[in-house]
Amino acid sequence: MVVCICNAVSDREIRQAAALGAQTLQDLKDGLGVATCCGRCASCACQVLEQEQACALAASQLQAA
Repeated sequence: MVVCICNAVSDREIRQAAALGAQTLQDLKDGLGVATCCGRCASCACQVLEQEQACALAASQLQAA
């Protein structure tokens, strides 16, 4: 799904950025250009980032168990 229409950034790209270390909206702005034009995508981009971080944390906890 396209999250940022202005810069054609998908949820997949945000998830990949998270996997590569993006932790904040600023990281997404710097790396992908998310929320740098109209800004309407900021909340959705943060939601995708937070979901990916939660999934990564859960996966690491499962591996540790």
